[in-house]
Amino acid sequence: MHSTSYLPSWSLAKKISFRFFFILLALFIFLNNNGAFLYVQHLFHFPTLWLHQIIPWFSANVLNYNYDFSIFTNGSGDTSYNYVLLFFIFLLAVFCSLIWSILDRKRKDYSKLYYWLIVLVRFYLAFTLMLYGFIKVVQLQFPQPSLSRLLQPLGTMSPMGLAWTFLGFSKGYNIFMGVIEILSLLLLFKRTMIIGAFLSLAASVHVMAINYFFDVPVKILSTALVVMCLFILAPYLTTILRFFLTYQPQQLSPLQIPVFKKRWQLIAFRSFKYLFIVWTIGLMITNAFTQQYTYGSLAPKPPLYGIFNVERYILNGKEILPHHADQNRWKQVVVDWKDYISIRTMDDNKVYFNTTVDVKKKQIEINSKNTESTQYKFKYAFTNDSTLVFKGLKNQDSLSVTLKKYNVKNITLTNRGFHWINEFPYNR
Repeated sequence: MHSTSYLPSWSLAKKISFRFFFILLALFIFLNNNGAFLYVQHLFHFPTLWLHQIIPWFSANVLNYNYDFSIFTNGSGDTSYNYVLLFFIFLLAVFCSLIWSILDRKRKDYSKLYYWLIVLVRFYLAFTLMLYGFIKVVQLQFPQPSLSRLLQPLGTMSPMGLAWTFLGFSKGYNIFMGVIEILSLLLLFKRTMIIGAFLSLAASVHVMAINYFFDVPVKILSTALVVMCLFILAPYLTTILRFFLTYQPQQLSPLQIPVFKKRWQLIAFRSFKYLFIVWTIGLMITNAFTQQYTYGSLAPKPPLYGIFNVERYILNGKEILPHHADQNRWKQVVVDWKDYISIRTMDDNKVYFNTTVDVKKKQIEINSKNTESTQYKFKYAFTNDSTLVFKGLKNQDSLSVTLKKYNVKNITLTNRGFHWINEFPYNR
């Protein structure tokens, strides 16, 4: 494998910066795989466990920064652990690039290694954005607002909750965002790499802006994706700007690619590349479309799905009338998901419970993992299309609850629809 064209020697600054970014980006990608390269997390299982020991020690003894050392990477990608790990990787890249520069100071260029780094960054960037793109298209990342969310006062939402509600409301906008991110597929091919990088930059900046301005805890990853887009585009930006600003013809320098001495090597290389792409994308699509039947809009609704307002609450044969400050009497019941229920009491305190429903026996058990919390065991029945009655036990007390189902078609947000013509703005 050799280069077919002569390239001038790199400057000292270019060689040092390349060494730094090679180490920094490679470490970030493999330690923050984020599902881009399937099953890679298994290869880095033990290094990750070592880092779970090293990073807390480094934080406490070197940075003198103490946090809850039992918290690692979780649903938030911006934990203290993640930030300390990022700083650790940065310092490691600085140190290793200096050692590398001393030991390999006679090297003229890193053209071949640069090519493979660009390949790694392109594939990581493309697969990450495509993964998010597919789950947007089937509306898994931003699902339609749940019943509980629709009942939540706007002022009690977090910025992230507001963003998820806003983005989840529109299926069309989800598809639009998803398609733009899926177009990062163009990064995977040499001829379309530049346009793919620009589209990926637009998608990544959009995500980064949402994460920053709505306080979504994925700021590290989204910022890294923007940096990677700029890293790919860096050698071409001057030429592109000169084209737009001077109106003079310009030519982009092609990416120096390896040339194989034997034909079978080229065939094997290309075959592996395309098989890897097809396999990865195929699994992403399969997982996304399968999960929408489990977690998405196509998942079956629970048998008691709906919003129910409490009309009567009879405890031990005595009807408890609604009083605003009552901490025990139910006010509203919401059934959004299978095996879960939320109960709002008269003082507007909302508690989530686990449920077990036996449709054949018309029985429901409502309980919590906390053994000291209230346990309910009911028989249930619909007396008509909109009235549901629970009869059974609250711990050892008898309880009968009559609930009236709320018509969700009365919720403006989900039933306004699309209108080409608006004589007046419908801004409520």
